[in-house]
Amino acid sequence: MLSLRYHNLKKIIVCGSIANKGISKIRRIQSLLKEKGFHVIDQISDEDYSKIKDFRGNKNLAEEITKHDLNFIKESDLVVALLDRPSYGVAVEIYFAKMMGKKVIIMSKRKVPSPWPVALSDRIINNEEQLVSALRELGDE
Repeated sequence: MLSLRYHNLKKIIVCGSIANKGISKIRRIQSLLKEKGFHVIDQISDEDYSKIKDFRGNKNLAEEITKHDLNFIKESDLVVALLDRPSYGVAVEIYFAKMMGKKVIIMSKRKVPSPWPVALSDRIINNEEQLVSALRELGDE
């Protein structure tokens, strides 16, 4: 079991694209971090909107989802952004978190072709092992 010093981070939120089975990756990373002793916010609602391909006809739902997600980022101390694929939502969540003074770790096994997430991140890592190490280091700061 990890020592309580890693709990200095308090609340971690894992953000990623919900579409194309991205929700399963978010869940997997959430579980890993919980197993390692970190406090993880579970922002995934029971409503599955991953199959919606076009939100233009769903403005109310879109507003509800973004308000929901941004409120959880407000509650967090650190955002882990999964960026194996581009995501409008994750980009906004990274920006919002940084504007609120939150720490941001980007995790991507692929190249990151945009300067924006790199410029706004505190750490950039490639895999789960590096994620746990980065969180431990940030928890010690």
